[in-house]
Parts: sequence; C-alpha cells; structure tokens
Amino acid sequence: MAGDMPDADWYGAEASTFGDRLAAAREHRGLSRQDLAGRLRVKAATVESWEDDLAEPRANRLNMLAELLGVSLPWLLTGEGEGVAPPGEEAFGPDDIEPMLAEMRQIRAEMLRFANRVSVLEKRLRQAAQELG
Repeated sequence: MAGDMPDADWYGAEASTFGDRLAAAREHRGLSRQDLAGRLRVKAATVESWEDDLAEPRANRLNMLAELLGVSLPWLLTGEGEGVAPPGEEAFGPDDIEPMLAEMRQIRAEMLRFANRVSVLEKRLRQAAQELG
C-alpha cells in the first residue's frame, strides 16, 4: 500500500470509516456480505450494518474479520497498517518485479554508503573524545 501521500491516506481515519474499510477489504477478497456473514456466523444484515457504520462488531469479531479479510486489525480500525490498495491502484504483477528489485538494489547501496559514513563519523568522534578526555 505504499505510494504517494494521497493514496496512503485513502483509507485513513479522516478519509474513510470503519465501514468503508470493511467493505473495501471484503470486496477485495471477492466476498459478498452473505459470504462474510456465513464465515462469521452472523446475519448478512449485521455485516451490512457494520459497513453502513450503524453498528460495530464486538472485539472477538474484529479479530476474526481482520484474519478472514487478510488485513491488520489496526488498518481495519484506523486505516494504519497492512490493508488493501486504494481504488485505482494497480495490483502487483510480473512487470513490477524487475523495477522493484532495481529499487531494492539502489536502496541497499545507499544503506551501505550511509553505514560506511556512520562508521567513519563514529571513529572520528571516538578519536576526538580520546583527545579531549
């Protein structure tokens, strides 16, 4: 779900409700309200009331929902954490692999460069501390 800021906030607490996120995760999984209700052993009308923000599930159902829908509980509640991609954001596909690997290599190289720089600074700081102390 990474992306530029507007996409990252699509399901955030200010942009969507619990019901919005629940419906999005359910649809992402390809489940109907009836399907989800059956798996949770509640009525479809109960799922509908949750999605319409007319009622809230009990704590034990929240954990079950997050697990069934493949999202994190914090995302379901607040939009923060692992959830579903915002509408219009393309799904991960084979064409994404090489660019992602290239970006990872670039990040790794930058991390090594910074780690080396930190080592040099640490050594200089230790030398300066010895000279002062």
